[in-house]
Amino acid sequence: MEYENQYQHVAEAKYDCLLFDVDDTLYPLSSGLSKACTRNIEEFMVQRLGVEGDKVTEVNRVLYRNYGTSMAGLRAIGYNFDYDEYHSFVHGRLPYENLKHDHVLRNLLHSLPIRKVIFSNGDKVHVAKVLTKLGLEDCFERVISFETINPTNGINTSESFNLRESSAEILDANTCLSQSVFPETPVICKPFKNAFEEAFKIANINPQKTLFFDDSIRNIQSAKEIGLHTVLVGTSHRSNGADYALESIHNIREALPELWESDTKKAEGVAYSGKLAIQTSVMA
Repeated sequence: MEYENQYQHVAEAKYDCLLFDVDDTLYPLSSGLSKACTRNIEEFMVQRLGVEGDKVTEVNRVLYRNYGTSMAGLRAIGYNFDYDEYHSFVHGRLPYENLKHDHVLRNLLHSLPIRKVIFSNGDKVHVAKVLTKLGLEDCFERVISFETINPTNGINTSESFNLRESSAEILDANTCLSQSVFPETPVICKPFKNAFEEAFKIANINPQKTLFFDDSIRNIQSAKEIGLHTVLVGTSHRSNGADYALESIHNIREALPELWESDTKKAEGVAYSGKLAIQTSVMA
């Protein structure tokens, strides 16, 4: 009996779920989608919300840095708009043609003997387009998108917001050392703890047995604080909060071979490999 219990302990897998971001994680930053998305957001802010054109880039930067997404920041400071309209404007004109079927990544994902879940701040239409363009639409058990954890569509006349009077006021607030000047956002998104908690409940995820892949160091740090194992994608530099760092998602097998090993071998190597800082400059 003692031997049997010991064997069961050794055979237990370290991870039972792989949680993936989408944008700039499953495809490289060089695709140009991120740059186009930023441009579209700033156009939306100017054309639909009346933000001053000469300050929009800096305002967008401040909101993104403090809220994780520009949308979350805009809603926090009082702008009330339809989420679907925003997503259509921002994502509807992205150069999806720059994305091609990624047969290498598809084969890697299909060969992984662990459940795989998408967790993205993007809307469901955008996420579906990206996965389809990459040829990865059947590689994941579940997709958690913006709508999954934000079921309402934004406009809510019952809520009372204090709209910032000008871009200058937002930028003035940004110069303050205290972050208390920035109000809370009604949008649930990474990197905030409540977004991760919602994802865990929806997909039945145990963070202590989940490996999280994301290109955002802030998302990675939040994930680490809440108990996830973390992989920073897009750089070979393992920043604070990242257990692993991959220049490309294609490097996953090189950096984490234990994900493909048998349960027994995985358990034998987990104490060592879990503490090893994997840094690689291999480009894919």
